[in-house]
Amino acid sequence: MRERALRELLDRVAAGTLQPSEALSQLIKLPFEELHFAKIDNHRALRRGYPEVVYGQGKTDRQIASIVERLHAAGDQNIIVTRARKTAYPLIKRKFKSAKYSSESSMIYIQRDFAIYGKGKIAVITAGTSDIPIAEEAYLTAWLLGNEVLKIYDVGVAGIHRLISFMPQLREARVVIAVAGMEGALPSVVSGLVAAPVIAVPTSTGYGASFGGIAALLSMLNSCSSGIGVVNIDNGFGAGFLASLINRI
Repeated sequence: MRERALRELLDRVAAGTLQPSEALSQLIKLPFEELHFAKIDNHRALRRGYPEVVYGQGKTDRQIASIVERLHAAGDQNIIVTRARKTAYPLIKRKFKSAKYSSESSMIYIQRDFAIYGKGKIAVITAGTSDIPIAEEAYLTAWLLGNEVLKIYDVGVAGIHRLISFMPQLREARVVIAVAGMEGALPSVVSGLVAAPVIAVPTSTGYGASFGGIAALLSMLNSCSSGIGVVNIDNGFGAGFLASLINRI
């Protein structure tokens, strides 16, 4: 439940249009709802401004569907499931017709709040086409959390003229998410050219000596350009969430 929804609930009680017992039945599920296999944090939107997001990997399809159903009943927020198998989607779609599945990002989502809360624009860029699945996770996360998001893909340092051609758009962004595998050079280059903070996302893209993204991770952590924050390997969601927090300040 968001602060706005809680305030409306209390206003209705004060105005006499809602019985206290009915309000109590909605509030009693705060701060969390017990599902035996999960404890749904309905209080998170009040604490942080964003509702709980479901990490789908490792959960059964029915567990995911049950969590989504309870989140949907708890408020009017957007619902996001990351790292979701496509087999979970029909169970959710059957109950919620507005549910969608993104095969590129492996995310299931239900958009109910279309407001823009971000103060500026978030840019999501990738070094290569192989990095797009992680970038799409970052893009969808930032978009569903209420931001205007620009996508610029395949502008890595192997052909740096491609990146340079998009500099006017990048300089307008309030936050830049740079997604790269291989040697992970893209965030350092971008950070040296823009005033906005850069969130670096190392991906597991690369040949053997990239060590599943560790080489890119270490390169980004050791960047000589100031103003770069680094999230975990392939963590597009974490980058999109962090960018959203920055863009709301």
